[in-house]
Amino acid sequence: MQDDVHRNHMASATSGAVDQIEARVQCRLNGRVHDFRLSIRDNGLVLHGHARTYYAKQLAQHVVMEVTAVPILANEIEVG
Repeated sequence: MQDDVHRNHMASATSGAVDQIEARVQCRLNGRVHDFRLSIRDNGLVLHGHARTYYAKQLAQHVVMEVTAVPILANEIEVG
């Protein structure tokens, strides 16, 4: 049963849905993460981009968790 729910969440993570999530994150972060993008890997999401602070990196992850139930597999946003 849980696998079916997980597959349904991934089915909703189409390219258009990913674009919408990316846009919402960018809007909420007010430019704190540059080149933010999501990729789908192994039934989950991976965050990519560049941030000046670890706080901004963490904030991006929390916004993604708020707007989708698809699991985050990795936060690969680079800080520096």
